Amino acid sequence: MPRPSTLVTPLGPVSLSETEAGISALHWTEGHQSSPLIAEALAQLEAWFAGRLEVFDLALDFRPGLTGTVQRAMGQIPRGQTLTYGQIARQVGAPPQAVGQACGANPLPLIVPCHRVLGAKGLGGFSAPGGVEAKIWLLRHEGALMV
Repeated sequence: MPRPSTLVTPLGPVSLSETEAGISALHWTEGHQSSPLIAEALAQLEAWFAGRLEVFDLALDFRPGLTGTVQRAMGQIPRGQTLTYGQIARQVGAPPQAVGQACGANPLPLIVPCHRVLGAKGLGGFSAPGGVEAKIWLLRHEGALMV
């Protein structure tokens, strides 16, 4: 039986890439790469969208440098909660603007929840199709935004 390579989500199709270290990128397109790890990651994403999973348990290939440090910090934000760019900046010892850039460069949205990071005076951006509207949908889905 072929392994799945794409998950259809409320935000559109999602596929994944992996390296020897783990899942390395989430793509907002149909995918072609398949493996046992990608199949497991897609199954966990499906459970997450269905509300049956709160924390992903996957080998991840974090980017080097500040982006990887910020990815790890974002990964610690519990479902249903948010932090600001400034709060993450204090955690990692970097300026908020650098944290915003690292969030925007996050290759693993959803799995590494950059949507849980907000601006001091608003939602901030989101790089998925649908932009900020997708971020609002995700925050509502997780119970972090009740508006």
